[in-house]
Amino acid sequence: MKASTCSRNLDRLQDREDQGNRLALASKPNDPGEEPRLSYQGPEGLFYRSSELLVDGEMLFDAVQMFGYTIIALYCEMQFAAFRYWNNENRALRLKEPASLALTASGNSGSYVDPDGTAIVMSSELLPAPTSDPRVTWNYFDEQGYVSRGGLRAGEDPYARNKFNQEASDGLPSNRDIPDTRSAMCRMKQWRRDLPPTSVIITFHNEARSTLLRTVVSVLNRSPEHLIKEIILVDDFSDHPEDGEELSRIHKVRVIRNEKREGLMRSRVRGADAATASVLTFLDSHCECNADWLEPLLERVAEDPTRVVCPVIDVISMDTFQYIGASADLRGGFDWSLVFKWEYLSQAERQARQKDPTQAIRTPMIAGGLFVINKAYFEKLGKYDTQMDVWGGENLEISFRVWQCGGNLEIIPCSRVGHVFRKRHPYSFPGGSGNVFARNTRRAAEVWMDDYKQFYYNAVPLARNIPYGNIQDRMELKRRLHCKPFSWYLKNVYPELVIPTSEGGPGGSLKQGTACLDSMGHLLDGNVGLYPCHDTGGNQEWGLTKDGLIKHHDLCLTLPVYAKGTTLLMQICDGSDNQKWRHLEGGLIRHTRIPVCVDSRYHAQRGITAEKCDSNAETQRWHLYNHNH
Repeated sequence: MKASTCSRNLDRLQDREDQGNRLALASKPNDPGEEPRLSYQGPEGLFYRSSELLVDGEMLFDAVQMFGYTIIALYCEMQFAAFRYWNNENRALRLKEPASLALTASGNSGSYVDPDGTAIVMSSELLPAPTSDPRVTWNYFDEQGYVSRGGLRAGEDPYARNKFNQEASDGLPSNRDIPDTRSAMCRMKQWRRDLPPTSVIITFHNEARSTLLRTVVSVLNRSPEHLIKEIILVDDFSDHPEDGEELSRIHKVRVIRNEKREGLMRSRVRGADAATASVLTFLDSHCECNADWLEPLLERVAEDPTRVVCPVIDVISMDTFQYIGASADLRGGFDWSLVFKWEYLSQAERQARQKDPTQAIRTPMIAGGLFVINKAYFEKLGKYDTQMDVWGGENLEISFRVWQCGGNLEIIPCSRVGHVFRKRHPYSFPGGSGNVFARNTRRAAEVWMDDYKQFYYNAVPLARNIPYGNIQDRMELKRRLHCKPFSWYLKNVYPELVIPTSEGGPGGSLKQGTACLDSMGHLLDGNVGLYPCHDTGGNQEWGLTKDGLIKHHDLCLTLPVYAKGTTLLMQICDGSDNQKWRHLEGGLIRHTRIPVCVDSRYHAQRGITAEKCDSNAETQRWHLYNHNH
């Protein structure tokens, strides 16, 4: 029942009362000369006692009408009371400046102004209510208009701007349902009620509007309202300032815009300096927070402010935007080229986690995009190295710094946040992405790795020629905090990182022309592929051991079935016969048990396979390129 309808009915009720039509209670006329007792003078001039109902057709009709209007009035009051309660309980997306908005509606849409003057847009068509979160059914600003103003032009490649399928993203509502990927034990777990609120800091540069809005909405709708102090969007000089400005109308959202391109590190520091909460939460601008994601992170930091904690990072497909749960048995690591990688926990750790999958996971390295940290501790640790540019290497540097200076890094399995993983960066790097990454990585290595930095330079010799700037302030920070040496880190945090030895056999890239054998970022039981050579190690770093193994860290190239046409996989190195190969003259890599060779002819369809050896086949010729030469 709309408020206007209720008002009209109440007005009609008042009009009927003013007409003088009254309901008479009487039994019969009073005797002549008898003084009336609780009586009513009817239209014929007689008095009636009020003990019996005088039934008249018109009066009865009026009585029924009056009763109906009374029911309507009560119903309206109940509706207003229900709305006031709902309105007080649900303010996830409250607009700060309703007067400046052009509120539009289409289809099953409408708008109204609530009692405190805040404009609300209603749309069951554009904003379907997820069953998992009824709070977000109504409280939206003009989402369709915001997204469409940054949408694709007719015929535009949906991957061109952001290196993900923007068309797929733009077609999804900002409050879409996603699967709850937590374990059953996480869903039953109770969290402390006295957790501190947090400032959420999201930096962006030319981000797709739909993914940026979905990130903000997921924070607001899947977090207890009292735990979100503010969301600070740091616009790193995007081409269109309106991308962020329009979102500043959402309740709790603040926007800071850089006057020039600053890069991730300096932008995050600016956001942290502006934050008013005692805990900082850093997120990328293409994320979706899952159910109860925040409480597990805040609880660990509240218990110990030297903890830096991360969620399990689920995968949002760059092509379809399907939300895919990631394994909780992973941690962050790196190789000597200082490239981040995900690696499985040891078998003993995985077995122990079966008893309690909610326990925090110690991790040598964090991915860097998503983490929570106490603000005072962040400042004490030296924030970010603001001499690093754009992107890359900052996760390495902050991970070394936290561990070596008395803190802890953890992954919290009961916290899940989805992230759009892309194969390429959508933005440019001044001086080239390779040089920027090498400069940032050199700064981390020079400050934190001590003499072990030589293994990095051996893996990536080109980095020696990249200037890395002045690091005196970071060295002074290291001394002031009494940080431990890198040898302590290797012994106590990451003993699994194998120190290279001269007996290990040759290592480097396995090349075919300008393409190289590449792990493609896959882990255990993943296949390998062919990718343009970048000569920086990482996914293209392989070692050929003297006993015939082709190693990529702790994984070996494996022939799972003794048959030609079999796709090769990466499996834990155990020295078994199906992992042994011989690198022959001419470049062929032949298996020691059956006459098949490593072949790239089907790499686009099935990955690298084992095919009948053919010395004339270009797809079977592999040349080892050592990065040290």
